[in-house]
Amino acid sequence: MTVPVLRAFVEQNPGIKITVVSRPFFKPFFDTIPNVSFFAFDEKKRHKGFLGLIRLFLDLKLLSIDAFADLHNVLRSKIVRTLFAINGKKVAFVDKGRVEKKAITRFHDKIFKPLPSMFDRHVMVFQKLGFSVDLSHPSFPPKQQLDAAIKKVLGEIPTNSEVKLIGIAPFAQYDSKVYPLDLMKKVIDELAQNSSYQILLFGGGTKEIELLEMLSNNKPNVIVVAGKIQFEQELQLISNLDIMLSMDSGNAHIAVLFGVNVITLWGATHPYLGFSPFNQPLENALVSNRTKYPYLPTSVYGNKKVKGYEDAMRTILPETIVQKIKASLQ
Repeated sequence: MTVPVLRAFVEQNPGIKITVVSRPFFKPFFDTIPNVSFFAFDEKKRHKGFLGLIRLFLDLKLLSIDAFADLHNVLRSKIVRTLFAINGKKVAFVDKGRVEKKAITRFHDKIFKPLPSMFDRHVMVFQKLGFSVDLSHPSFPPKQQLDAAIKKVLGEIPTNSEVKLIGIAPFAQYDSKVYPLDLMKKVIDELAQNSSYQILLFGGGTKEIELLEMLSNNKPNVIVVAGKIQFEQELQLISNLDIMLSMDSGNAHIAVLFGVNVITLWGATHPYLGFSPFNQPLENALVSNRTKYPYLPTSVYGNKKVKGYEDAMRTILPETIVQKIKASLQ
């Protein structure tokens, strides 16, 4: 969720260089942003533990850092930013709005109102450092070229404009954010009846791949791409989608990095918490019925299970999802 903010930042502040510090896995997200370099955080060895964080600070100090923007605000980033502050550097950190999020997820005296998005909260960090960032006119990288490995997985897909590539990512980290698979199968079966739709199923791990194969049911225009391509290739493929159907999960946020329209499904969580995908209208977020399940949202991240709320996402009807996707594609 930092990527759209950094892309806008470098476009609007061309004389500033940004160094992103994160785990190596996330490097591909930033490869297309000019003036942004990536520093790999080695949590297993060099930067492990408190002494490792001191080494991280010393490593970053060699880069002549002028200011430190903490977009994570956890214990490790707090330690590093404190070391920069002690050394006279300007620092700023994100306010995650924990108090407001607690108010919107508690069962009683719930304050149900939209909170600032994480994108807006990241912008505020740069504003504290004296920079202006406007997210109202975003730009996106062009569609990436598909390499041979992806084309082998996809087979002979017509490339004319009549064929629509639909990505579906039916999983999330927590069960309370996963649309029931029997209903998801109805969505896929309905969409697959249209021969001009090519449906690509995303996921990871042996169990998820098995479930995706079940969902595809050997339909000629439904392809399981999970486990068949590398992460960088998956980004290439997602950049070419016409639309993505996702849970409240990382795949939604990845797709919008390329300007892809995203339909999201929400169970225990809610877009009002500030984690809605970038630059997407609220009507693209299909939420569970709060009249029937008034405690929703019950969790910020979906990691809390509430008895009696296991079927909340069943109130999002498959036909509603299919209609939304078809309307978006038109």
